[in-house]
Amino acid sequence: MRRVGRWWLPMALLVVAGGLWAQTPAGGHSDALNYDPVVREGYEHFYNLDYDGALARFEQVLKAHPQDPMAMDYVLMATVFRELYHQDLLDTTYYAHDNFLTTKREVQVPSMTRARIESLMNDAVALCDQRIKANAKDKDAYFARGYARGMHAAFITLADHSFVTAAHQGLQARSDSEQVLKLDPEYADAKMAVGIQQFAVASLPRFVRVMVGMFGVGGNKEHGLELLREASAHGVVTSVESRTALSLFLRHDARYQEAIVVEEGLAKEYPHDYLFRLEEANLLKDLGNGPGAIASYKAVLADAERKGYFIDPRLQLAWFGLADTQRGQNEVQDAANGYLQAASQPNNSDWLRKRAELNAGEMLDLLHERDQAVKEYQMAAAGGGDQSQVELARRYLKTPYTGR
Repeated sequence: MRRVGRWWLPMALLVVAGGLWAQTPAGGHSDALNYDPVVREGYEHFYNLDYDGALARFEQVLKAHPQDPMAMDYVLMATVFRELYHQDLLDTTYYAHDNFLTTKREVQVPSMTRARIESLMNDAVALCDQRIKANAKDKDAYFARGYARGMHAAFITLADHSFVTAAHQGLQARSDSEQVLKLDPEYADAKMAVGIQQFAVASLPRFVRVMVGMFGVGGNKEHGLELLREASAHGVVTSVESRTALSLFLRHDARYQEAIVVEEGLAKEYPHDYLFRLEEANLLKDLGNGPGAIASYKAVLADAERKGYFIDPRLQLAWFGLADTQRGQNEVQDAANGYLQAASQPNNSDWLRKRAELNAGEMLDLLHERDQAVKEYQMAAAGGGDQSQVELARRYLKTPYTGR
């Protein structure tokens, strides 16, 4: 079961996550609303991680088009990903490793936010159902329904660990997108969900497909990557996330140099997107280029000190990644300092803060600073909030960490 984390979860996270429009006039191969100037402006804010600015614009679009499911999808997208970002759930390191499925993390989503997400999802799907019932060839309705289902799958995967439900919603998104392509083979946005599913399903062991009820669902890695490249090149609202998925899947298959090229393109296009910049460093770390990754993390942190360069940067993610890399380079003192910095960030999620405290304690034990290490373990083991680090923290309170 633990081996499937790298394969299954990116599928659920990225099936439909938002995107950027193509800089071309509407040509009939995408919903006309996707070309609206306010929608375009909203996406600009979204991909610079200005979620509040994006939401303000998307809410304006929804107010003007209250019966358009795509308008609902824009608001759903920004609401979902703002919450995931605030929960420190959009750093791919979290779900790119095998322990994701077994983590004990509990995510406390505000009830009003959860209700808004569920309402937008249900209303968008209901509107699409009505349109499809009235016109079985309504390609925009099929796409909007799959778009909503994919974003909801992302949310329940990362926030709730509802893996089976998310997998089924991902399959529904794929089915909707396949229907779009039957009606219009040039509807490039629809290729993203199909491409992601093609790659992800091809990567799943047979027993996992049986476990989540994916009977008879086929997949092909290279075909999936090719569909993602097509959506990246020609998608109106799926270009950016198709490249994000492409980078992630290349990373999964240890094709790090190819993934870095994709991610560098995203970071160049959106230099103020904190997550794209962070992923460059993550990929260098995975590649085994420790010094390069350290330099990249430090560059991100240096830019974060420039007033207004990033919007609401989650510096704990960069500090934690830097510390992990320094730990791998046996730079124990620097790693300890990095974990302590990660733990001290004011906008930290309780989960990441306690992880940083535990890791800081381990480094301090290696430095023979036992009293300080104990303080970190005590904070990681404290009651209330996230409890995923308690077991290890209590173990090291009894016996110092030795690196084994």
